[in-house]
Formats: sequence, structure tokens, C-alpha cells
Amino acid sequence: MTQCGLSIIVRSGRYEDAHYALAMASAALAVNQSAILFFTMNGLRALMSQPALDGWDHDALNSQRGVGDFETLLQACIELGARFIVCEMGLRSLDIDRASLRTDIPFTIAGIITLLEETKPGMHLLEIS
Repeated sequence: MTQCGLSIIVRSGRYEDAHYALAMASAALAVNQSAILFFTMNGLRALMSQPALDGWDHDALNSQRGVGDFETLLQACIELGARFIVCEMGLRSLDIDRASLRTDIPFTIAGIITLLEETKPGMHLLEIS
């Protein structure tokens, strides 16, 4: 089955990378394309109960400047139906306990094979790192 959309690998622990992944995913969803967000390695820090992203202080500036902040973009992705995948290998590699991740995000813990299976023909696979 061919469909339009994005599968985005987020493996960077930088705020600007996680923020842009959410912006791209929410834009795809807004134009009726699918979006898969695959968080792995340091990108997992974006989904922690207390986000630990380098450059997090820029989030307040984005909000002041009328740019969608992290939480606004994240909620848009959730409400518009983005698929969130948390990489099992990344959790193990960085020794991150699932209990330290946010509970308000409907994510699945899976691996690269699941990401590739869900990235249908016609979708773009992007890595933000």
C-alpha cells in the first residue's frame, strides 16, 4: 500500500532537532499525511518526564516569539494521530527505564524492524541527528 507521509528518526539530544521533528510531523499530519516518530538514543531524552535536551532554554524564546513551543507541537502530534515509537535498543543502550518516560504520550516500545515495516512505500524516511 502506497501512502504519503514521514517516518522521522530522532536520535539527537538537542532541543532544536526534537522540536523540528515535531514541527515536521505535525505539518505532515495537518495535510493528511501520516507521521511516525521513532525516538532512539539521545533523542529519547525528549520523551522523559523531565526533558533533558541540550538547548531546552530556547523553548521559552520560541513561545515568546510566536513559534510553536515543544509542548504545543507534541500535543498537536498526539491529537492528529502521529505514531510514536520508542526504540527498545536505545532504552537498553542508555539504561533508561520506561518509568522515566512521559505517561501522556501513546508510544510503543519496538525496534528498527517495526519502524521499517510501518514506513510504507511512498513515505519518506528521515533522520534528525
